Amino acid sequence: MERVFLTGCCGFIGWKVGELLLKMGCDVLGVDDLNDYYDVRLKNWRLEQLSKRNIKFEKADIVNPEIKKIIKKFLPNIIINLAARAGVRASIMDPFIYFKTNTFGTLNLLEVCKDLKIKKFILASTSSLYAGEKIPFSEKLPVNNPISPYAASKKAAEVTCYTYYYLYGINTTILRYFTVYGPAGRPDMSVFKFIKQIDEGKEITIYGDGNQSRDFTYIDDIAKGTIRGAKIDGFHIINLGNNKPYKLKEMICLIEKNLGKKGKIKYSSFDKADIKQTWADIRKAKKLLKWEPKIDLPEGIKNTIDWYKKNKCFLKDIKLNP
Repeated sequence: MERVFLTGCCGFIGWKVGELLLKMGCDVLGVDDLNDYYDVRLKNWRLEQLSKRNIKFEKADIVNPEIKKIIKKFLPNIIINLAARAGVRASIMDPFIYFKTNTFGTLNLLEVCKDLKIKKFILASTSSLYAGEKIPFSEKLPVNNPISPYAASKKAAEVTCYTYYYLYGINTTILRYFTVYGPAGRPDMSVFKFIKQIDEGKEITIYGDGNQSRDFTYIDDIAKGTIRGAKIDGFHIINLGNNKPYKLKEMICLIEKNLGKKGKIKYSSFDKADIKQTWADIRKAKKLLKWEPKIDLPEGIKNTIDWYKKNKCFLKDIKLNP
């Protein structure tokens, strides 16, 4: 892993993975298209943090065929593809951009791996694929019923990875992430949104009754698991989750406790593209990666709010997605 080509390096997970790789002494070239799906100022903040650690950076879109020239010049040992369009509800509004980035962008990178004989590829995938399956979610489940364009685009990316592993021997680790949160998280996700809205005395919206549960997984744990995924050969799909679901109401109570403020809650109808509960079976991650999460939700929420308070002047102007 001496030379790592890291896509989506200004995204939430990409930033933390890049930070850990640089701490390990890896030579990292990060790319990001810095799209405006959510407030670009947060992405620029993450890039500033990585720049302090001397990351190499180029603004680029993984869908663009020109990405091959950038990779060929750098000649990495591994590609870690964390560039993606995320968000279940937003994918319903514009499914085309989700398939363009998540599916065709992955295909583009796999073609580069084939042509340049790069033998290790990591793909970020999602627990959203498990809709309708029995919990805890195991990687053995068929996941053939995606209920959002986002999930469908990730399923397409996964099966494309297998094709390239089968045909060209590109060792691939696919990591299915479970509700990642933490400092510098995405402002379209509930943890970041609820912290900011409750602190500012604004109304928060819960879709459903708040009893839906999520396997909230702390960003540092996710980043460490991602890097460990680079150390195994073959084709593997592996869950990275906290293995301890919390109800949405419980997560909100933790935010209220750490902020010392009570939230104003508005209930809305449950979105049919959402999953009512997630829970990762992480036995495979423990066995193959020697990985398990270290930070539980109470500690993770405290860490996130501590970061929020420290950066409050900067964050007050960050726009939240609807």
